[in-house]
Amino acid sequence: MKKSLLSLTLGGLGIGITEFVMMGLLPDIAKDLRISIPEAGHLISAYALGVVIGAPLLVAIAGSYPPKKILMVLMLMFTGFNALSAFAPDYSTMFIARLLAGLPHGAFFGVGSVVASRIAEKGKEAQAVSLMFAGLTIANVIGVPLGTYIGHNFSWRYTFVIIVIVGIITLLSLKFWMPALPATKNRNLKEEMSFFKLPEAWLIIIMIAIGTGGLFAWYSYIAPLLTEVSGFSANSITYVLVLAGLGMLVGNFIGGRLADRFSPAKASVALLVTMAITLFIVHYVSGNQIISLVMTFITGAVAFALAAPIQMLMINTAKGSEMLAASVSQASFNIGNALGAFLGGLPLAAGYDYTSPVLIGSAMALTGAAFAWMLIARTKRSLQMNYAMKV
Repeated sequence: MKKSLLSLTLGGLGIGITEFVMMGLLPDIAKDLRISIPEAGHLISAYALGVVIGAPLLVAIAGSYPPKKILMVLMLMFTGFNALSAFAPDYSTMFIARLLAGLPHGAFFGVGSVVASRIAEKGKEAQAVSLMFAGLTIANVIGVPLGTYIGHNFSWRYTFVIIVIVGIITLLSLKFWMPALPATKNRNLKEEMSFFKLPEAWLIIIMIAIGTGGLFAWYSYIAPLLTEVSGFSANSITYVLVLAGLGMLVGNFIGGRLADRFSPAKASVALLVTMAITLFIVHYVSGNQIISLVMTFITGAVAFALAAPIQMLMINTAKGSEMLAASVSQASFNIGNALGAFLGGLPLAAGYDYTSPVLIGSAMALTGAAFAWMLIARTKRSLQMNYAMKV
């Protein structure tokens, strides 16, 4: 791995820990800040809101600067706001800290995706992007379980101190390893924003928000699914989640190779359809512990195999607006996070069992695949029309 790509992987590791470790630390944070667990859950929403706001806003503001400088400033923000989280004295301060910590998330991945594709070898752009997203998967395999353990047995504040340390290491690696790529010349923000006038842009945004929402309809309720349906003990859930994280790690690299070998659009369709089938199977086999473990690994792999293809799809579609568009795809992913958790919870509220959210997730993944197919069809028609006009 190039050192420059390793610095992006480290950034993804820190971001992955701070995003996903909150799920495991909610009881500890709620007890320490003297709030209810539902109130503590709002801290997760605050972070997601920060991602949605910050992704396009920060790239729009900073897009004319050299990519290395942008990445370093974003990681400085990330480190500072997570430090604020570590020392937050009350709920209000913690809520603001989580909101601010989410701001650089999407922008870092957006700018980082473009940088990774630029410094990659020809024909291996998606694989380079997948190396950046590998940080997220490593966070789920090692960082999140470790952070949860430390939070439970010592203090959740120590977990955020570790996140700050990862942020500092990332800053240093960016400074010494990231090449000084030139800034975008003659940048015109108005022209970049015109990307959102394209139907293709909205097809991709909707595809990501709905399609990846299928992942979160499953993952948001995986703990009660495993305990109430599969029969695992509460103490074993951490280890099962590590298995899901290993699946995500493997799937992430497979997705990069698929996008390079075929095309990001075709890979997205295939993986979303596969996710729909996988979640449908999970609904019927979760009563068997062994099969449930196998499907946990497979579902994690299929879900995260989408990361690189959808990011490259957005970059390839947004010529001249790559950084802005790539950051928006991260905002869409977090909308999918909220949407999947909300829609997946509806059948539970109606009295159905814990296998019901995965059926919602399967339908969402299939809907996302339909939008990806519409994008392919529209692109094909445009190419045929251009060819006919030239002839």
